[in-house]
Amino acid sequence: MTESDVEAMARLRVAAFFEGSARTPDEDAAGLRRLLAGDGFETALEARIGEVSVGTCLLVRHELEPSHDLTPWLAGLVVDRNHRNKGIGGALVRAIEAHGASIGAERLYLYTWEARDFYAGLGWVVVEPFEQDGHPMQLMVRELRL
Repeated sequence: MTESDVEAMARLRVAAFFEGSARTPDEDAAGLRRLLAGDGFETALEARIGEVSVGTCLLVRHELEPSHDLTPWLAGLVVDRNHRNKGIGGALVRAIEAHGASIGAERLYLYTWEARDFYAGLGWVVVEPFEQDGHPMQLMVRELRL
């Protein structure tokens, strides 16, 4: 992801994950910019078709605090509705896994409920079910081949 894509990806992320919350696209864009300016461990990847940004996925150190003291995490996978079911989400996940392996991570974690079958189909394994803010979730892990 580059600076020129941050605004579009922030709008996509807010619509997907933060609808009805106080989180604004400007706040999300600021978080994405911090990832881009970081040390290279955390990252924000983007999928494009031509000049159009169609999806994003993150690798972050911390997620779900204080529920789990694990790291690193695959987070924020989202693909624009008009481009779903075309392999873009899977490609973003594989790119995050490759990034994780390149920085020396032995495994990645994520949490999901609605997309649990999608991730299982990509080789992710359920570690435990849990509840977050009154909603069912599953903690999943993916062992990386170094």
